[in-house]
Amino acid sequence: MKIAVKPGLYIREINGNDKYSIVKYANNKKISLNLRDTFPFPYTMEDAEKWLAVVNDYNPQRTFAIANENELIGAIGIEPCRDVNRFCVELGYWLGEPFWGNGIVTLAVKEFIKYAFEQYDFIKIFAYVFSSNPSSGRVLEKTGFKLEGCMRRQIVKDGRILDQLVYGILQEEVLH
Repeated sequence: MKIAVKPGLYIREINGNDKYSIVKYANNKKISLNLRDTFPFPYTMEDAEKWLAVVNDYNPQRTFAIANENELIGAIGIEPCRDVNRFCVELGYWLGEPFWGNGIVTLAVKEFIKYAFEQYDFIKIFAYVFSSNPSSGRVLEKTGFKLEGCMRRQIVKDGRILDQLVYGILQEEVLH
């Protein structure tokens, strides 16, 4: 799978050669501060190899590279829910700091959610955003997600207690 996001920018499958770019861009405190603790800092080659083993074992594939012509510069994916929530998935993404502020994630999210709704039988895609990361909320709003709520004092990240915002988008809002 390779989706052209714009000329020179793609969403594509992740491969073993991406581990070098993953470490290059993921080993950044500013990125880890906006993600769950399972995304470590420092981010080592061993962390990249473990993550690659997990995401490449998914069937069907659900985590992909955000890449330019030369390398992986970030990642985007979905995590299916279970039980009564089984027709919903959680969206997650990150992008290397040198590429921030260029609209790349907004374009990638827009194309990826369309792909996800077309390929899988989901009713809804949602995303959690730390209150300390308003940029991520703006990305979601620009791609059609609606703010559905705020879970007050929901998370502890780097010793700080933060609110967690919930954004969602429905299949019919994307595939109309």
